Parts: sequence; structure tokens; C-alpha cells
Amino acid sequence: MNRFPQIYTRVISKLESKLPSYLKYHNPAHTLYVLEMAEFIGKKEKIADRDLFLIKIAALYHDCGFIIQRKDHETISCEMATKELPEFGFPEEEIKKICGMIMATKIPQKPKNKLEMILADADLEYLGTDNFGEISQRLYLEMKHFEPDLTVEQWNEIQVNFLTNHHYHTNYCQTHREPKKLLNLEKIRKNMRQLG
Repeated sequence: MNRFPQIYTRVISKLESKLPSYLKYHNPAHTLYVLEMAEFIGKKEKIADRDLFLIKIAALYHDCGFIIQRKDHETISCEMATKELPEFGFPEEEIKKICGMIMATKIPQKPKNKLEMILADADLEYLGTDNFGEISQRLYLEMKHFEPDLTVEQWNEIQVNFLTNHHYHTNYCQTHREPKKLLNLEKIRKNMRQLG
């Protein structure tokens, strides 16, 4: 029996009702996007059905910790998953796999296996898309809540450093997202030159 719809409804309704409104980036829409990308990349990487199911569960839970706090939210997300998933019949071994994937989204990303690589890439897939500008603007607004003095110039520098140090882990994203990511990086550098 597929328990996914029940878990999906529980987690998404919790995110919708409990996440603070100042989270312009880490909101339910982000979780749904990562879920969609995790499934998409998982299929491209030819992952077995049960593992794909576990990836989707990890994607749902990966930012739940933001309900409590921003710092170490991945650890809190794991604690929530570990507490809730046994009632849906998940064995301990699978919950450990799910937690491994959640922790692989922590920056800097250090995935240790294929499943962790897939969720890590799904979380930052947008870096190599046309949506990068719009999504990074949401992240900037969220960061400004925590650091009100953060300027656009400082944000551009943060972005350049982040994009320069980031690398995709899956074959799919290395082939289909990396080139666009480099173009997005060049665009920020160009803007910085014009502003400077």
C-alpha cells in the first residue's frame, strides 16, 4: 500500500500552517519544487522504485526543521522524520537512508551515495535554470530578514562565491544544469562590473 499521499498531506499542511511568513525562499513551494526535481532526477538516474519513494519522502521532510529554527534545520528535519515515519511502517534502516539524504542537503553539500547525490542536486537544481534570478531574489529577501543591512552588492558577492564553489553530483545535472549555472554566474559578474 502506498502511504505517500498520507505523508505528503501531513508534511505539506504542516509546512503551510507553521512556517514563518518571512521565509520567502524556504517555503512550501520550495519543498514541492525539490520534491518534483528529486523524482525527475531520480528517474533520469534510473533509480529503483523503492529508492525513488524514499527520495520523495526525504524531499518532503528536508526543510521541515525551519518550523523550529533556521540553524541546524537539517538535523531537526531528521528528528521529525525519525519520530513520524515509524507510524507509516518505515523500518529503521530506511529512516536512516532518508536522514542521510536530508543531511546531504546541508551546505556545503557532502553526499555519500547516489540517493544523497540526487536530493542534494534537486535542492539546488535551480542554480542551473532560467528561474535562477527570480528564485535567488526570494532568497535575498529571506536573508534580509536575518541580516537587515545586507546590500545587493554583498549579496552578489555571496552568490558568486556560492556558485563558484558549488558542483552538481549527478550525471544528469552535470550535463543539463552545469552549463546554465555557469552562464548565471557570468551574468552576476557582469552586473557587478556594471554596478562597480
